[in-house]
Amino acid sequence: MENNNNNVNEVEKIKAASNYLRGTLLESLADEITGAISPDDTSVLKFHGSYQQTDRDLSSERKKQKLEPLYNFMIRARLTAGIISSKQWLTINELADKYGNGTMKLTTRQTFQLHGILKRNLKKTILEINQIMITTLATCGDVNRNVMSSPNPYLSKIHFEAFLDAVRISNHLLPKTSAYYEIWLDKEKVAGNGSDEEPIYGPTYLPRKFKIAIAVPPYNDTDVFSNDIGLIAIEENNRLLGYNVLAGGGMGMSFEDPATHPRLGDVLGFVSKDKMLKVVEEILKIQRDKGNRSDRKFARLKYTIETMGLETFKKELTDRLGFELEPSRPFNFISNNDRFGWTQGDDNLWHYCLFVETGRIKDADNYPLKSTLKQIAEKYNPTFIITGNQNIIIANVEEKAKEHIDALLKSILNRKPLTGMRQHSLACTALNQCPLAFAEAERYLPSLIDKIDKILFELKLENEPINIRMTGCPNGCARPYLGEIGLVGRTIGKYNLYLGANAQGSRLNVLYREMADEDTILSILRDILQQFAAKRLENERLGDFIVRAKIVQIPNVEIGI
Repeated sequence: MENNNNNVNEVEKIKAASNYLRGTLLESLADEITGAISPDDTSVLKFHGSYQQTDRDLSSERKKQKLEPLYNFMIRARLTAGIISSKQWLTINELADKYGNGTMKLTTRQTFQLHGILKRNLKKTILEINQIMITTLATCGDVNRNVMSSPNPYLSKIHFEAFLDAVRISNHLLPKTSAYYEIWLDKEKVAGNGSDEEPIYGPTYLPRKFKIAIAVPPYNDTDVFSNDIGLIAIEENNRLLGYNVLAGGGMGMSFEDPATHPRLGDVLGFVSKDKMLKVVEEILKIQRDKGNRSDRKFARLKYTIETMGLETFKKELTDRLGFELEPSRPFNFISNNDRFGWTQGDDNLWHYCLFVETGRIKDADNYPLKSTLKQIAEKYNPTFIITGNQNIIIANVEEKAKEHIDALLKSILNRKPLTGMRQHSLACTALNQCPLAFAEAERYLPSLIDKIDKILFELKLENEPINIRMTGCPNGCARPYLGEIGLVGRTIGKYNLYLGANAQGSRLNVLYREMADEDTILSILRDILQQFAAKRLENERLGDFIVRAKIVQIPNVEIGI
């Protein structure tokens, strides 16, 4: 294994000294004097699926009282393609009340998070999650994260095959360390002083996080271009031949460093199903060996490819594989949105895609979402599928149960009409939990859309599927740079406004206005939406109109559609 950086950053030193992700986590968890764990262990803990956070709403008051911040922990599950059984759902629903803040957060990587876990309950929560055959291992940290695949696998034979390939990738790239099982599940240490071998990752794992997604055309509902590795399923005569391989996507950037930027993955070529796993592993290993381990801002695969040059990267991949990828095959995406309501799979079972605003599963006034999903799980035992757009699919429903579930859903959906923009909105957690957030996202976006909705109804655009995405910082967890409208928090109440991504997820938006407050955002959007309503072409999406009308200048071209 190569190491092209002599001066590694502090996180690299922590990983090297962690004894394959053990660190001093056991000691930190046992320390009853503080609600926190040691600073070094916060880096190690991420690999186990948890982040240390604080309740930032209470920080000032607790500081006045000379109390330490109210530390708590987020726990993230590993759910390949977002699939979870009713039995598992009911347990997680219970754990959210028992140990968390009573809610579940659906993420943009097809999994869920529990928030507000106190340190004394952290081990109990992870243990009980594992007891229902769900792990939290490698959902955070410098490893391959949750593997996405187009929901839902039960729609067709091709979707199911793609799902099985996502499972293969996920299992193959799981860390092999036994530290997770020792610390959280009380398993005995492995032989050899507790050391492990990591044949794929090595002792210091990857330079940064690594993300993989599969998309099945014509829907790009996993935003496949935003991943370190993207796989686009290529079908012929109802047979999955293989995948077009993308590499080098990533959403994150830093305000303070203009050299950082979001990036779409490059199409490298086509690989048959039987060789796909080898290609994925070797791309990951190039990142392991060539990635930047001195500056974490430039440690993602996208920067490795830019440093090496795309052709050099492709040659390196060919040399490691011992064969060349075939030329990419034609494909077509029409949307990166979810399709709401009922759809029927090839097996005649029914599946209902339910909009979940900002991905938060909770009971609110006149909207008992959490309780209703619990009731559906208890009575009808469906499969639940979390989508990459923070929504939930109630899957594998028989005809006789469909009518009853429909009635239950209508009883909670009987509220104000949902505009197309609201249904296609995404927001990260941001304040008050995320320590990286500069501004609100999840708690603010619904009220902002309330105000935009008035404009949409006035212009008769209420059914237009407009992608709007908001994050509290530039790291891009809700993929704001692929929104037709993107809002990235700069400080409380002010956002950078981005415009002009397309509806297929294959074109980035561009910065239109910095440090915009609510009045400025609404004024800009009113003007643009008025132009759109008056001058749009037939079936033209807002992002395409913004580019055609030269409201923004797009420097990059669309990819492969």
